[in-house]
Amino acid sequence: MTSEKRLTFLNPDTMPRSFGYSHVVEARGGKTVYISGQVPLNRDGQLVGEGDLAAQTRQVFENIKAALEAVGADFDDVVKLTFFVTDITQMQTVRDVRDAYVNTVTPPASSAVEVRKLIREEFFIEIEAIAVTNE
Repeated sequence: MTSEKRLTFLNPDTMPRSFGYSHVVEARGGKTVYISGQVPLNRDGQLVGEGDLAAQTRQVFENIKAALEAVGADFDDVVKLTFFVTDITQMQTVRDVRDAYVNTVTPPASSAVEVRKLIREEFFIEIEAIAVTNE
């Protein structure tokens, strides 16, 4: 039995204007996929982008892309992103990279949190993702 995935991205007029994310994503049908926080390591476990937030963010999105592909999904299936960054004032850099991956017309719901430190001192960013795919 297969179910059809239906996603609705909403920014209700009764909520503040959103900038690059959707306030609400309704998912009906399909299969939910949770992707652990990804960090800027390549497939060989080597740091990508030492001292460079944009390069680290690109690697993190490439890791998320690989995880999505492993379950037959892509960024159009992503309904939620959670960003953990060590310097929230640099979110525009993160958004600029993100926009090369996500659908900017119907972007996923998102949260951004500044953290003091990530699992390794040289990491500037970690991103979790939730996707809904067709079963």
